[in-house]
Amino acid sequence: MTALLTTTAQFERVAKIVAERVAQLLCAAVFVIDQHSIVIASSDPKLVGLPFKHICGQLTFDYLRVPINFDTQIGEVIVSKPHNGEEISPRLAQVIVELVVNQTAVIDALPNQHQLKNKFIYDLLNGLIDDEATVLHHSKLLGLDLTPPRAVILIDAADYILGNGVSYKDLENISASLRPFVCASSSLEAQTRRRATLVIGSVVSFFHLPNDTICAYLGDGEVAVLKASDTKNLGSWANRGDVPEQCSSSWANLTALKRAAEALLSRLRGDTEASISIGIGRYHPGMRGLAQSYQDARAALSLGCRFRDRNQVHCLDRLGIAAFIGVADEQTKIELATYLLSPLNHEPELLTTLDAFFAEDCCPSLTASRLSIHRNTLSYRLDKITSLTGLDPRRFDDAVQIRLALLMRRLR
Repeated sequence: MTALLTTTAQFERVAKIVAERVAQLLCAAVFVIDQHSIVIASSDPKLVGLPFKHICGQLTFDYLRVPINFDTQIGEVIVSKPHNGEEISPRLAQVIVELVVNQTAVIDALPNQHQLKNKFIYDLLNGLIDDEATVLHHSKLLGLDLTPPRAVILIDAADYILGNGVSYKDLENISASLRPFVCASSSLEAQTRRRATLVIGSVVSFFHLPNDTICAYLGDGEVAVLKASDTKNLGSWANRGDVPEQCSSSWANLTALKRAAEALLSRLRGDTEASISIGIGRYHPGMRGLAQSYQDARAALSLGCRFRDRNQVHCLDRLGIAAFIGVADEQTKIELATYLLSPLNHEPELLTTLDAFFAEDCCPSLTASRLSIHRNTLSYRLDKITSLTGLDPRRFDDAVQIRLALLMRRLR
């Protein structure tokens, strides 16, 4: 029974991709029906589940029928005449349908489909695929939806996945919610893949995802999650006022994303009983934006583990001075500076106070004299700066970070 359900699900998945792709190529209405003549996929989703005989009675055009086979499942692809009025020979249409069916069925049936997905996401994040049409084509074939805005969550689980002194939990000891995601093979050569699958399964379970298509094992104990980062998909972790005014889209919802990552880290450490660190990338628009988000996450993870500690969530805005000296891209540093100081955008008096404070080598008495204000007034202003930005100008590291941010922001 399980094998039958799996085959049926695969057949429906292949049928959906075939219907979308053939409709796009031929500019025509497309239906895929099963052996009972029920529509299981269509270029018009509202017709799925209806008997084709019912639809056929409403059609006013001729159509082409091409048989489709997938394992033990059989059906037909039905194609109408093109919407744009072009004439396409039945033979050409049949060849196109057969090519799409064969290509989709072969990819779906490959035993290493997850490896293909992992490689695709690895290439995408590392900027090895820069053609948007190619990205969209491959993502559709692999069932990866890149429509929502996405940011990269990079998980360093090397201590667990690569087995650095951590004993492996047998399947009997794994929580029931994770078992569907764990490979049953017990061979040593599958151990790394199995542990990576468990980490991915834990992510899928935590975010209540329908499947693991947005997750990939990148090697070296690292897992990438292409997390939908809009308010709708981060609703559980978003609060009003999280995004400072005049904040660029790259920093929008970052606070909510950090809250989600903190909760995810706790879940992963509980599931693996191992050391795990997480780096968060900002959202960047466009297909190439995922590679930029990955670079953010990788820089945050690398610098955070080096200058902060492991078992934490690292993000560029939490790295302090390390972000300004460790990140090579100048534009990223300028954007970071703008983000850190954005709570002061409508506080010119506080910005003037900071300039005077640094001009007087952070000496309160000299600063108060320079500004012609009482020292208590200066203390109040510095407290307000700390409250708004989370950075205290009276602490050395925070003062250096604020000073660097002020200088970098002037480079805009």
